[in-house]
Order: sequence, then C-alpha cells, then structure tokens
Amino acid sequence: MTTVAVIGSTGTAGSRVIARLRGRGVGVGEISRVNGVDLITGYGLAEALRGVDIVIDVSDPMPDDDESDLIDTVITATQNLVGACASQGVDRLVVSTIVGIENPDFDGYPYFEAKRAAEEIILAGPIPATIVKSTQWHESATHPGAVVHNDGEVVVQDWLIQPIAADTVADVLVEAALGQTRTPRVITGPQVIRLPDLASKALAAQGDARRVRAAQPALTPLDVGALLAPDHAVVLGPDVDTWLDTVATDGRGSAAADGSLEQAARPGGSDPV
Repeated sequence: MTTVAVIGSTGTAGSRVIARLRGRGVGVGEISRVNGVDLITGYGLAEALRGVDIVIDVSDPMPDDDESDLIDTVITATQNLVGACASQGVDRLVVSTIVGIENPDFDGYPYFEAKRAAEEIILAGPIPATIVKSTQWHESATHPGAVVHNDGEVVVQDWLIQPIAADTVADVLVEAALGQTRTPRVITGPQVIRLPDLASKALAAQGDARRVRAAQPALTPLDVGALLAPDHAVVLGPDVDTWLDTVATDGRGSAAADGSLEQAARPGGSDPV
C-alpha cells in the first residue's frame, strides 16, 4: 500500500487532503506540531517520514517570534523537509505554494522572497518534486492578514484576486501525488473579484450584516492584481457564489467555521506548521 504523509495536516488544505487520501484507500501520515513534529527545528520529522512513499507539503512555516528572520526560517524548514525526505527514501514530494511569487513587483518583500527561496531548494533537491501553484482561496475571504473586524464594520484591503476553492486545491494536490507525471500545476478559480466584494459575500453567507469598507492594500501591487493567475493557468470551479451555496449546504458554513481565518494570515493559502 502506498503511504502518503501530509505536512500541515491540521489546516484548511491539509485536512481536505487527508480526507481525500483516505477516500482513495492509501496509507496516510499526519504531520504537524499537533502530532509532535516541528518543521522549523526538524524535531520528529525524519521519524514521521519513515516508511512514507510520497509527501504532500501544505505547510507555511513562520517564525515563532518577532526577532527571527522570516526568510531564514523558511529556508531552514525547507532544507529540513528535503533532507528528511532524502534520508527516508521518499519517492516524491508535492508542494503547495502560491501564484505570483516570482512577480518582480514583490522584490524585497520577505514573504515572497522566502517563498522563492523555498521553491528553489525543493526543485534543486534530490527528491522528484511537483509544485502546485494556486491563487488565493475562497476560504481566505475574511482573513486577518487583510481584514480588520470592528463592531460596526469590516475594513478589507482592496486586493484584486481570482480565488479558488480549497477543496479544488486539495483535489489537484492528491492527483499530483498519486499520478505518474511531475508536470507543475498552476491553478486558479473562474472569477476575478476584489477582496472586499468577496468578504461581503462571505459575511452575508454567515448572516453577518456589518458594512464592508475597502482600504488601500498594505502592498501596493495587490491593488492591481499582482497575484492574479498567468494566462497558462488551469481554471477550475466552483465560482464564488456556487462555493458559498456548497459550503452552506454541506454544513461547513463559512471560512471562519473551518479554521481558515487563522491559516490565511498571509497572501498565500498554505497552512502554518
């Protein structure tokens, strides 16, 4: 039986990937700090990967304190991951990251520089790797990285985005892991929308009647669509309204209900670990 380990298994993407893998009847390993594994220090990582055939990484390692350097932290975590995979004979590594990290508009921004460095380490490493790049997730509609919640209103940075559902991202990650090719995937949703409009729809679906007010983005490139998908991206549904209908029907309700608010504190959609 094939065994697949998911790093960042407790987050928005990770929990969905776990469910899909179990539905495929493969062995599943859950790796996160909750399970006693620390990607940044490397504690417990090699042991957790013993006997694993494929690794899906949906983590988003961040410094534990304000004094640590973000880029150094991400580089260390990535090197730990690649090294542990190599030491345990992992056959394939599938990594979730975000569209747009290579955009020169983000030169000098630590988060994007860190993501670039991580991708370079993975692709230069000894483990065959597939990179899955996605645009922002629907589930990040009201995340604290771009949204301030007040009693009477919600202030939302005016990003231009083309969101995709986390369920769809999980489907693609699993297909990439269990398929026979290592072709990179670049995926996006079908609808370009401004983040305040997406937040309004998500809040309304929760029964939250607070007014949404748009604010200038903290990073200027986000205002003009620097994180939109390139022309060669594969467009995958559902659109925003269909997604809202789906999560209301299946009982998950909203982004807030499944933990997405905490995990989406940065422009990307991956899960901290």
